[in-house]
Amino acid sequence: MSHYHDDHSDESGPWVPADDVPHARTWMSWPSRRGVWGLRLGGVQEDIALIARTIAQFEPVVMCAPDDYTAGKARSWCGPTVEVITAIPTDDLWMRDIAPVFRRDGYGGLEAVVLNFNGWGNKQVHHDDARAAERIAAHRGLRHSYADFVGEGGAVETDGDGTVMATESSLVNKNRNRGMSRDEIEDAVLEAYGADKMIWLPGIKGEDITDDHVDVTSRFIRPGVVMVQLPPADRNDSWARDAREQFAILSAATDARGRRLQVIPVHGPDTVRSRSSKFVDSYLNFVLVNGGVITAQFGDAYKDAAARDALAAAFPGRHVVQLDVDRLMTGGGGIHCSTMHEPLP
Repeated sequence: MSHYHDDHSDESGPWVPADDVPHARTWMSWPSRRGVWGLRLGGVQEDIALIARTIAQFEPVVMCAPDDYTAGKARSWCGPTVEVITAIPTDDLWMRDIAPVFRRDGYGGLEAVVLNFNGWGNKQVHHDDARAAERIAAHRGLRHSYADFVGEGGAVETDGDGTVMATESSLVNKNRNRGMSRDEIEDAVLEAYGADKMIWLPGIKGEDITDDHVDVTSRFIRPGVVMVQLPPADRNDSWARDAREQFAILSAATDARGRRLQVIPVHGPDTVRSRSSKFVDSYLNFVLVNGGVITAQFGDAYKDAAARDALAAAFPGRHVVQLDVDRLMTGGGGIHCSTMHEPLP
């Protein structure tokens, strides 16, 4: 299984463990708003149902739907292995960003921290999404607190051992944290995650709804090891330059324990099936589940296989599943973005 130990050297407060600790369940949200998805809604619902059914082969899945009608549709598409509830209404599907971040409380229990979701800088309706984190915590009977910054779960990667990384574009941004300096935001993130060191990556403002979340390009594999997706050599758009910059910064970085980071490159696909300029061609927006890794495939046989092999090597003992979720990826996010894991207490 994993190389991680769910351990933390600083017992003075709560901390967010890494993604690969054993999970109690995965949280998801059923997309239902035509005002958000338009004519793409049906296809996106199919992809979300596929992800949910796939995760349910590994661990429990709770799907939040806004009302009885949409819950009925979600149940019919997801099948009997996925629990659908209406107690936590949502506006959209991006559970990674609207759910609470679950923390160890230092006493053998679990608590939740709310990251004050504001629609990625008020870019989208979020009346229910803004309250989802509190409602999930209450539904689970967990104590919750509020972070001292505005952000999203997909904006911050943690190794569970004192180090976090994020893009400046998504957090040091007046659409989330107006009036706060980078140092102030860093202190607030470290406090929320129970971490000691932040690695900042510049990122890209204004090109996508998230302002360039780190979990599409760079991910912690285990303490001291990160994986970065690099673009084909002939690509030189802003996203390609951003990925190469992230690779260079992380290759020169050390973590909270003084380890020089080992950076594993994964090469993005040369060809994809989508013509959309918003398409997210990320293998690294994978989600870890109990005994598995679930990621995307894009119909590029060579690169798909290479990514699968890289993830299998990075997470020995886990079964790698690749899904065609092109319709979801056209919406600006992927499999990791649509899920939030809840660790076992």
